[in-house]
Amino acid sequence: MNAMMRRVVIGATAASMALSIAACGKAGDDKDSDSGSSSKGDKSIGLLLPDSVTARYEKFDKPYFDAKVKALCSDCKLEYANAAADSAKQAQQVSSMVTKGVKVIVISAQDSAAIKSSIQSAVDKGVKVVAYDRLAQGPVSAYVSFDNVKVGELQGQALLDSLGAKATTKSKVVMINGDDADPNAGQFKEGAHKALDGKVDIAYEQSGLWKDTVAAQKMSAAITQLGAKNIAGVYAANDGMAGGIANTLKGAKISGIPLTGQDAELAGIQRIVAGTQSSTVYKAFKPEAEAAAQLAVDLLEGKDIKALATETLTSGSGDKVPSQLLTPVSVTKANIKDTVIKDGLYTVADICAGEYAAACKTAGIQ
Repeated sequence: MNAMMRRVVIGATAASMALSIAACGKAGDDKDSDSGSSSKGDKSIGLLLPDSVTARYEKFDKPYFDAKVKALCSDCKLEYANAAADSAKQAQQVSSMVTKGVKVIVISAQDSAAIKSSIQSAVDKGVKVVAYDRLAQGPVSAYVSFDNVKVGELQGQALLDSLGAKATTKSKVVMINGDDADPNAGQFKEGAHKALDGKVDIAYEQSGLWKDTVAAQKMSAAITQLGAKNIAGVYAANDGMAGGIANTLKGAKISGIPLTGQDAELAGIQRIVAGTQSSTVYKAFKPEAEAAAQLAVDLLEGKDIKALATETLTSGSGDKVPSQLLTPVSVTKANIKDTVIKDGLYTVADICAGEYAAACKTAGIQ
């Protein structure tokens, strides 16, 4: 009887211990799962870029940003999405990142005004937002970009320099601006007008919507309106549009006139070497992307960003935004070696490939 009792007691105790261990294991598993989820959410940074047409975003901005975040925060989780030039899609991407638990979103807005309500919603849920390259409307915590009015001034001055003695108030210039939905476009235009107004005749001015096809169409309309022989030069707000314009000029047998650009895209640099584009503006992608990454990580960790964002800009929604502005550089055939090649953006082999080899030799680049 006693032996049987002992066996019952031992069996009951073992069963109780097994249940207790199982219960502890389950609780521990839940805790680990919650902790892991919380940790990922707390350490999650999102990057939202506006389009895949502009070569710089996928090729430079994203990898530079990712690398810097990982260097600063090895256990940070990175989320990424590209709006493909669709503002409604970008709004959905913001919402999706908030749902995933992203704590800081770095966004280059496809449409700075349209994204305002999405940013407000994200901030209401405790997410910090950094405006990247374009100053989005709404309660963003910080903004990093270049001095965009200065970019426009550099473009305008480069056009005047290329015109030389032909830069007179009678010289007809075509001006193809960026997309009005992008606040940068307005700043580029403002700076360009500062440089050009009163010095040349801006005889035709339209938006090219940052699209080479639209810019080409606008250039064709300008030629029809003004006459091929009457156009002294062309201001194009970026290299993508300059590519479309260069093709239209070639088709109309117009050569030897200055054509500006921006972003220092490889195709733009090659056109400068070949003489079909006169200048671009180099906004070094690496320092801009790394500055955005630093701001994002600092905000994630609750650090003060005043030492980085030393200026204050007012967005289209009237918000005062701490801003970090970098310095752009004008690029012509004369300083390609000292800018994009020196910084390692492109190699000589990249620029001088194929049909550009002879032009590179003539320009002294090879």
